[in-house]
Amino acid sequence: MIASVTGAARRVGLDRVVVDVHGIGLLVHTPPAVAASARVGQPVELATSMIVREDSMTLYGFASADERDTFELAQTVTGVGPRVAMALLSVLSPLELAAAVAADDIATLTKVPGIGKKGAERIALELRGKLPEVPGGAAGAAAAAAPAAAWQEQVSEALVGLGYSAKQSAEAVATVTDEHGPGDVSGALRAALQVLAR
Repeated sequence: MIASVTGAARRVGLDRVVVDVHGIGLLVHTPPAVAASARVGQPVELATSMIVREDSMTLYGFASADERDTFELAQTVTGVGPRVAMALLSVLSPLELAAAVAADDIATLTKVPGIGKKGAERIALELRGKLPEVPGGAAGAAAAAAPAAAWQEQVSEALVGLGYSAKQSAEAVATVTDEHGPGDVSGALRAALQVLAR
């Protein structure tokens, strides 16, 4: 299977990038944050996972091998397919997901579009012990999950209050998550507004 793709970005969408690999344009579905970081004409390198179905072959791309591995691991959970696994990686980083699972933080998991309480409980149960260990054990897991969830929720609520839909807000927050942390809520809000203005 195709484990990575390197080439020039020929087209960039909200959640996809067309990568030119020696004259062949490969459509790669990505988390919004990955697509937002790509620039047309600039080189991109993505860790990829290929899903083969009877009627399709779909390539999913991520900024790191850790994200790709988490995407593949998430699909081992009953009822979780590529779409839900991608939603998980669009909202939570691998570390945040590991922290939420280790802390049995159902509230954080249900913030992911398409995941209800039962689905979140199943994810926490079936992924327990399979994800990388969070530094500090259960206490560290709770500490890692809570601040991230808190500031992301604040920014998302502010965007909804400004008239954006919950989906638009979640995608914008996911896009700026890697650049901003719990202590930079105002900076994250400004960056998210810039993303939505594009």
